[in-house]
This record gives sequence, structure tokens and C-alpha cells, in this order.
Amino acid sequence: MEKIRISVRSLVEFILRSGDIDNRRGALADKEAMQIGSRLHRKIQGQMGADYRAEVSLKAEIDCGSYAISVEGRADGIFTENGQSWIDEIKGTGRDVNKLEEAIPVHLAQAKCYACIYAAQQGLDHIGVQMTYVHMETEDVRRIRREFSLEELKTWFAELIEEYKKWASFQVEWKKVRQASIAGTVFPYPYREGQKDLAAAVYRTIEREKKLFIQAPTGVGKTIATVFPAVKAVGEGLGDKIFYLTAKTITRTVAQEAFSLLKMQGLQYKVLTLTAKEKICMCEEPDCNPEKCPCAKGHFDRVNDAVFELLTGRGATDGLHDSYTREDLIAHAEKWQVCPFEMSLDLSLWVDAVICDYNYVFDPQARLKRFFADGVRGDYIFLIDEAHNLVERGREMYSAVLYKEDFLEIKKLLAPVSRKAARALDKCNKYMLEWKRECTGYALYTDIAAFALALMNVSAQLENLLEDGDSPLNWYQAQMYPREGLAQALPQTPGTGGELRKKVLEFYFQVRSFLAIYEEMDDSYEIYTEHETDGRFKLKLFCIDTAGKIGECLDRGRAAVFFSATLLPIRYYMNLLSGTQEDYAIYAHSPFDLHKKKVLVGTDVSSRYTRRGPEEYQKIAAYIHCAVQARAGNYLVFFPSYKMLEEIRVIFEAAYTDVRVVSQNPRMTETEREEFLACFSEGNVQSLAGFCVLGGIFGEGIDLRHEKLIGAVIVGTGLPQICNEREILKQYYDRHQMDGFAHAYQYPGMNKVLQSAGRVIRTDEDTGVILLLDERFCRRQYLDIFPREWIDYDTCSLRTAPEKLQYFWKSLEGE
Repeated sequence: MEKIRISVRSLVEFILRSGDIDNRRGALADKEAMQIGSRLHRKIQGQMGADYRAEVSLKAEIDCGSYAISVEGRADGIFTENGQSWIDEIKGTGRDVNKLEEAIPVHLAQAKCYACIYAAQQGLDHIGVQMTYVHMETEDVRRIRREFSLEELKTWFAELIEEYKKWASFQVEWKKVRQASIAGTVFPYPYREGQKDLAAAVYRTIEREKKLFIQAPTGVGKTIATVFPAVKAVGEGLGDKIFYLTAKTITRTVAQEAFSLLKMQGLQYKVLTLTAKEKICMCEEPDCNPEKCPCAKGHFDRVNDAVFELLTGRGATDGLHDSYTREDLIAHAEKWQVCPFEMSLDLSLWVDAVICDYNYVFDPQARLKRFFADGVRGDYIFLIDEAHNLVERGREMYSAVLYKEDFLEIKKLLAPVSRKAARALDKCNKYMLEWKRECTGYALYTDIAAFALALMNVSAQLENLLEDGDSPLNWYQAQMYPREGLAQALPQTPGTGGELRKKVLEFYFQVRSFLAIYEEMDDSYEIYTEHETDGRFKLKLFCIDTAGKIGECLDRGRAAVFFSATLLPIRYYMNLLSGTQEDYAIYAHSPFDLHKKKVLVGTDVSSRYTRRGPEEYQKIAAYIHCAVQARAGNYLVFFPSYKMLEEIRVIFEAAYTDVRVVSQNPRMTETEREEFLACFSEGNVQSLAGFCVLGGIFGEGIDLRHEKLIGAVIVGTGLPQICNEREILKQYYDRHQMDGFAHAYQYPGMNKVLQSAGRVIRTDEDTGVILLLDERFCRRQYLDIFPREWIDYDTCSLRTAPEKLQYFWKSLEGE
């Protein structure tokens, strides 16, 4: 019999929610609904005496004919008092617990579920429910009690399950349709060389519940070669939901196309693409409260029906219509007058595949709590595209920053509102002022416990101001700025009175994020302060080794596949993204003819700082012109910085008038980017050189096929600019007996080089040259990172380059 498992918490939160989305009152709801930290949780349980049983697992199975619903969870505590059994549900809150008159309904419902299950199993006629609310900073406790008969609990629980049954029935019936369709799905094309082995490796990884790292050169067809075996694994019961994770919008589109190819064969698969709130919101600016957004008012009263219709409405049984994109979601949200972003998150529970950004799985502030909040393991398959991006993205997600100047600004804003808040902010500001005076460039710290304690008080004071509808903050704002903008009274704060609350709220979330990261810190972190170039002074919790944090997220699923065209050196990425010795790694074979590409290293030129100057720049300009002269066409030229780009552009345009130059600039609009790429036409009469920066927007994710691009000139090894954070990275790895320079500079730099070079050969019909201008490329530590497809690389000087380039192009003429 098919069994539908759902946690007690998920059941009550899904079925019983109602009312508005309101970021004014509900901005802290997620934290409020969370269970308190494990330390405080255990402390409360430990104070309850020997008769108190903590963390009691409870489960009820409801027979629904062709399937069963299993409702599972753990009661925080069960105890007996004066002969009566009690269920204890402990919740953390930032509110003043003494102001809580009654239990929050969704919390009480959770406890009632446990009470019903336990009373029925123990044969109890009556049972009590105790809600224990604990203030997370002060540890004040308030207990609210209710008593129930078993009969009233059974009636209430039966109604709850009856409401959930239509969703469970849909899930069971859809799964039958999906599984039957997967059985008849085959690979949509004849396999390219090595592609079948790649797909088989992905399937075996899922079957064995492991992690796989794939170095997959351009042209392998890595997207369909990972999606297809993942879908087949779902068909064999080896997984239930696929998360296709990307860093960029363009790769999300490629993933959608891969699922569509399989659907054209009759695959029945519901695929959702999640879009960021800012990009899917129907308002000019997301401001989620019923006064600002009509969809926020009563959203929770309508959203379940909206999602159910989306899943089961017209066209839902046709696999070609089971793809939910931004446009589909906005149209449906308009019909039901609900928030499209929140609706899409609810929809994610019921679809078979979710295409989304990394942060929905890995970011502790943004991950999908529906799947990953309580550390519960699911039958999830993670496909992680362009995985080389996850290293730096991971460091961003698991790091946190606070600025001294923000404490001072918020203190000044709140001084007329709350003396307690102002004093708490001043105390933190003084800590940072002391560090600022000690710091010359940057300073490392091993212990900031006293500051963290003071920061907890700031958090508590801000929370009181933000959560209390009668708080001085709301009164002050209403009295002082009923209509006028704050600009008159508080020049540093733009906008209307609402900006005061908004600014305080944004700072509050920064504080909470910092404290959350601080509590999870381990030896993979460094704590440092730094004077930034703009004069601001920051304190940063810097996560260097992300393997542990990313691994915790992946452990909540069944298997993970990391793939990229530039996952070299692969051991570097395995150490930073997983760190376990049991992982698999493969190098996919390139299907492209190596003879259609020429990799040439200029050995008499360098981008090292000691060599930079007019003489070296003239040589680089001559190399660029040499490449273009060998064969007219379109070329991309990548520089290590905008400064060098501009200096060489001036020299190049003065010396060579036969080549048109277009340049990237650091503040390009979307329109300007499109115009830049539009210059790369197959019909260009004059040769074109597009000057760009390594690691920029044109170094990754663009697809200029055939004659649109026939060469790339890469100036330098891509080393990141020397800065304090890079030096902290280097020192960290040196201390751990690893190559600090390679980890902080060389590997990230070479990734940018490989990405830029990958723009040239996109299809098996493409031909082109890759000219690497830096003598350091010939050193063993760089050659070891060259991809296998560069095994036939050649070296040249400015004197020999013209002949070698011309010979390459002439050799292709006879083919």
C-alpha cells in the first residue's frame, strides 16, 4: 500500500493557515514558529524532573483505502501530573512572553495532534496540552494550558485529515501516471561519444546514494545526460523529487528544455522553475502587506485552492502543460489574487522537479523550509549545474558582515524612540570603535563572545520595537511623520515615514543573520575586521571551507551530482563542496574534433604587475591584431582588469584601424549587454574585437556559435586582485598544510581562464583559436590544470605567432 508521510508540523501549517501576508506583523514569523536552539531546548526539558520524557516519537497511520497517510513527529515532552498526562510543546519567541494571553493557533494545533495520537494509543479519555513559550534572549518562560477529551480530539483530527485527503489522493494518483510514463521514456538523441557512460555514472551514483563530480567539456550534452538518468532513477523508486540547481538564468532555461525533450516522448512530469521574489512580484516593489499589495490580503485563504487548480486543472494531465514558469505563475496568481512567489513555493511541494537557484537549497536564510527546515531526510536528487560557481556562492551564503557605521546610524534614528535600544546599539558600537582603533589594514580575532552577547540584546530590543503594535517606534513614526518625508527631520533617511521601520527591519535581519552564523561557526571560519576602501569599518564571519555546510544540506537528500565544463582541478572542488573520500569523479570525453581548435601560449609576454607598462601593452595589442589578421572574423579579448582593458584599447585603436573594437564597461545595462552581443554577427564585413574582463558577464553563459565567434585572446592567468580577504584565504590553507597560493589565487584565476576559453567551441561545427598571453601558462602548476582537450597546445612568440595561426587556419581549408 502506498504510504504518504507528512510531519505533524507540516500538516497543521499547510491546512490551518489563513489570513494575510503581512511583513509588518509577520516579518519575524519564521523565527517565531521555529523551535528554539537545541541548547535552550534541552535546558527547559532538563528542568522538568525525572518524570518528564523528552523528544517522544509519535506516529499515526490512517487507512484511506488504496493508500495510507502516516502523520509523524516528536512531542517535545510528555509528563504526568496529578494522574493526568500532558503533552508539552516548546516554542521559542522574541516577543515578551508575559504578553501572550493564549497559544498561537498553529502551535496549539501541533500539540493537539500529538495529544490525540498519544491519548488514542494509551487509551486515555482525557489529556492536557501545555504550550511552553520561551524568550530566546532572556529565557523567560510562560506556560499556557488546555485540557481536551479524546473524543473532541478525534473529531478535530479527523476533520484535519479529511481536508488533507484530497491532496494525498492527488499525490497517489499522479505518481501512478508519472511512473508509468517514465518507463516508456528513452534518451531523446543518439548518444554522443562518452555520453552514455556519463548517464550511466549518474544513475549508479543515485542508486548507491553517493555524490558524483563531473568535468564535462562543452558539447558533451551534460544537462540531458544528467536529467535523463535522474528521471529514470525516480521511475525505479530511487528518488522522488529532482532539484536542478543553477547559478544563472540561462542554465535554468537549458534545464527546462531538457525536461521538455523528454516530455515530447510522453513523459508526465511536473516541473517548476522558481523565480526570485523581486522578479516575479506583480507590484513595482515587493512590500508584502495588505495595505501595499492587494494579493497579500487574504492570500492564505485562497492559495491552497489556487495551487490545487494549478496542479489538477485543464491541461494538467498533458505532460506538455505541466511546466510552471514565471509567466504561468503570474497569470494564475492574478486570477486568484494571490502572491505568485509564495504560491510557487507552495507548488514546489507537489511537483516532480524544481529548477531553482542554489540558495533555495544551500542558503540558511533562503532555503526552502518546506523541505530542509528540520533536518529531515527526503528522497531528493540534487543536480548542481555550473558547480564551480558554488564555491564562492557558498562562502557568501555562510558568511556574515556587520558595519560599525550602521550601528551609529540606527542608534541615532532610535534615540528619540527607545533609550534601551539606543543603549544596546551604543554598546556594540563601542566594541567596534575599539577594534577600529586597533586595526591598521585588517585584524583577525578568535573570540568575539562579549560582542555577540551585546548583539543579542540589540536583537531583542529591535524585536520588541518591530513586533509590538503599540511600540514607541510605531507611535513615534505616526506622530512625527504622518505625511512629510523623513528627509526634513532625518536627512540621512530618504523617503516617507515607512522608511524608518524599513531601515530598522533591514538592520534587524542583518543582526539576526550574523547571530545565526555565529552560533554555527566552527574551525572552517575566520573572524576579521577591515577598513574598506570607502571608509566603512566591517566585522566579518568569513566561511572559508564550505564543505561541511554544503554537505549538511546534501545529506538531506539521497544523492548529488556536481557538473561543470570547468571543474578543474577536480580535487579542489571535491574538497570544498563535499570533503568526503567516498565521492565519485569522472572526466567526460569531449565529442569535438581536437584539430578544429588551436590553443597557443605566448611565452614572451606577461600580465604580471612588474611587467605592466607601455612596452608590454604594445606587445599585447600586437598579439591581438596578429590573431585577427590570421583570419578575419569576430574575437573576444579578455583582460584581468578594466584599467588594463582601457589602456590597451587606446593603444590598439591608435595602431590598428582595420579592426572594430567594442568594450565592456563596469556599469552596463541589460540593453547595453544585448547590444554588445548583437555586434557578433556572422555577416560582419569588418573584423570585430570585443574587449571584456576575465570573470565578467561575457566570460560565462554566452553562446556565440559558428562564425559569430572564431577566437578568444586571454591576457593573464586570471589571478584575483590581491586583497585582505584573499590573503586570509591563503594563510588559512597554508596553516592547514595545503597550497595557500593555489587555493586563494591560482585555482579561482584558472577557472576564469577556462570559462572564457570555453566561449570559442560550442558545437562540433565550430572552429577557433585560443590565444593565452602569459608566460606563466607554461609553468607546471598551470599545465597540470589544462583540460585534456588542450593536450595539443603549442607555444609561440610574437615573431612566430603569425605563421602558426595562419598554418592552423589553412589546415582547415582542406577539410
